[in-house]
Amino acid sequence: MIRLSSFAIWMNMLANDIRPMEMKHIEVVAAVIFDAGGRVFATQRGYGDWKDWWEFPGGKMEAGETPQQALKREIREELDADIEVGGLLRTIDYDYPQFHLTMHCFRCRLTGAVTLKEHEAARWLATHELTSVNWLPADDAIIKDLSAAPVAHL
Repeated sequence: MIRLSSFAIWMNMLANDIRPMEMKHIEVVAAVIFDAGGRVFATQRGYGDWKDWWEFPGGKMEAGETPQQALKREIREELDADIEVGGLLRTIDYDYPQFHLTMHCFRCRLTGAVTLKEHEAARWLATHELTSVNWLPADDAIIKDLSAAPVAHL
């Protein structure tokens, strides 16, 4: 009898695009914030399983919110800042081991100063610096897009 580890079973499911029936689905919004020079704002997580990994700021949408409203609220909560939300860059679907993530990534611009409330650190990264930090797996898809063909900022 062959016994597979849970990791081997999970990898087989991913390879064959099979999701467990009980997998939780989380829908979030993310701000891909550009400055006037085209640099991208990255934040380092300060909590949870992915502590110290880098991500685009944002979070879960609440019932009745549009993605744009959720993004403005999340940025106020996380960065104590206001943003202008531009167009949708991309929606990413990614399977983490515990849940399926749908992340709507919007082009954004800060309209004021930032105060980190939930993150350990933040950096402005030029296109050639995007791969210098360890991005969360779902965010990495946007990094690949930006590295291949930088997107004009707001």
